[in-house]
Amino acid sequence: MRFAISVRPGAVHAGVGGERAGALIVRVNERAEGGRATEAALAAVAAAFGVRRGDVTLVTGKTSRTKVVEVAGGDQGLLDRLLAAADSR
Repeated sequence: MRFAISVRPGAVHAGVGGERAGALIVRVNERAEGGRATEAALAAVAAAFGVRRGDVTLVTGKTSRTKVVEVAGGDQGLLDRLLAAADSR
């Protein structure tokens, strides 16, 4: 399944949940330098969906805060719940 994520690098609290302009919010501690925030975001998405990191592929947005990812074996119901989760930060 493919969907958009909105990466928030340098966050105090890392986490996956909430929605911004139709994209799943992914907060990561890493800064947006050398692809570290992107890699951390992909790993966070994998953890949230309970899949291996290799099952999450970056489709577009290598240098953008808004990215499109593909999750092999993704669950639409779980994505809907994550999008609806309150962004408490």
